[in-house]
Amino acid sequence: MDLPSPKARVFFISQSLAEEVLSAYPDDEWRLIFALARYGGLRCPSEQATITWSDIDWERGRIVVRETKRNRHIEARETPLFPELRPFLEICFRAEDRDPIKVIGRVRCTKTNLRTQMGRILERASIKQWPKLFLNLRATRETELVQQGHPVHVVCSWLGNTPKVASKHYLQVTDADFQRALLRCLPDQRAG
Repeated sequence: MDLPSPKARVFFISQSLAEEVLSAYPDDEWRLIFALARYGGLRCPSEQATITWSDIDWERGRIVVRETKRNRHIEARETPLFPELRPFLEICFRAEDRDPIKVIGRVRCTKTNLRTQMGRILERASIKQWPKLFLNLRATRETELVQQGHPVHVVCSWLGNTPKVASKHYLQVTDADFQRALLRCLPDQRAG
């Protein structure tokens, strides 16, 4: 019996799909959970569950993320407070009913609950569920950051993995990669 390749479960969450999903979420904290994975590249639920409001350095534009992976030699890392992520954090920070300590305080952060609930939200909105819901959000962000020209070692430092792990599990080949390759061809090299 042939098992499917891990790459067969790779899915890139485009900006338009991200906006569609965000509009389907029932409240600001759910939108933040999605944004932390899609725009911040944070593991869900493990890393998201550990972030406190004091971990966010609004002035310097950084977030302290506590390492949750076993056998890691560092306790925390800093990741940028990316411009796409910041508005979601600001909305939740200003909310009257927010948890005073935890960034994700009202929604229960357990793997089964978040993945199952996200699947239900997508189904109600008639959005086709992609494989590995949260991992592909993180993989999409890692791919985007590398495509934007950030060195791989820097992106890996921000997202808490190694270039080897990024290459094997996260970095994706997208339509944008093909378009860039076609644009770089000299006019006399293009077919047709």
